[in-house]
Amino acid sequence: MLYHRKMMIFMTKIAIVGLGVVGGSLAKGLKENPEVDEEVLAIDIDHKTIETALSQGVIDRGETENKTILQEADIVFICLYPTAMRNFLITYQSEFKNGAILTDVVGVKQALLNQIIDVIPPQVDFIFGHPMAGREKTGFNFADASVLKDANYLLTIRSENNEENVEILSALIHRIGFKRITNVSPQKHDDMIAFTSQLTHAIAVALVNSDHGYKETVKYVGDSYRDLTRIAKINENLWSELFMANKEPLLEKIDGFQKELDAIRTAVNEEDTKRLQDIFITSTKRREYYDEMDYRTKDKLD
Repeated sequence: MLYHRKMMIFMTKIAIVGLGVVGGSLAKGLKENPEVDEEVLAIDIDHKTIETALSQGVIDRGETENKTILQEADIVFICLYPTAMRNFLITYQSEFKNGAILTDVVGVKQALLNQIIDVIPPQVDFIFGHPMAGREKTGFNFADASVLKDANYLLTIRSENNEENVEILSALIHRIGFKRITNVSPQKHDDMIAFTSQLTHAIAVALVNSDHGYKETVKYVGDSYRDLTRIAKINENLWSELFMANKEPLLEKIDGFQKELDAIRTAVNEEDTKRLQDIFITSTKRREYYDEMDYRTKDKLD
């Protein structure tokens, strides 16, 4: 197996930069699915987070700022916000190991590529990535490898990327729990994520904020409200940055959603039961198709 052979001979050190909920989950996924002679290293500005990760056996070594880790790491997951990632790359540009594979976890791709392309260290292979797994809470204490199991992972492969490195990274991603990896252009990524992720967060936020008597609502909620609003508990700094970075695709998806919501409103206002039923039938069929094709329920797709 290519990945096993390459890792055993050459790639024994994997670094996580930023032990938040995503970086921490990746580190835990690595430790729960180990390879022989593999070390998991971490850089995080919070000393307590490093200490906690070490005490839990999630990492083998950690630093609050790079001293030795980037010089040794064969694969580096940079789990930082876009602006912070650019600053990190500028600060440590010359310190990455020659031939290392770098990747990110940012939820926008075209804006990120534009933002960091000129500061990617020339001695590394930067393969853009996006794990479609996470939690609404932040910080290492909420990291959980189980959220990675059977989740989707998106890779944006550039012509500059080494094919063998892509195979190595893909095999690693599969090993820590992800099931389906999709190679996608920056434009396609941002268009789809605007719909499946950013719009859903916007809807959850708008729904919660439209409840002006929210202190009484807790007495009346059921699973529908709980499921729809879970992600309204949102990291305002990260998601503001993501929304603004993906402005045009997101606005297009908001307009599309508004059109469908208006159609429901019109049907109700005009007491058009048939039209309302047709809308419900369409949504049911689409959701059933999703259930049939989702890797978390059935293996229907290659």
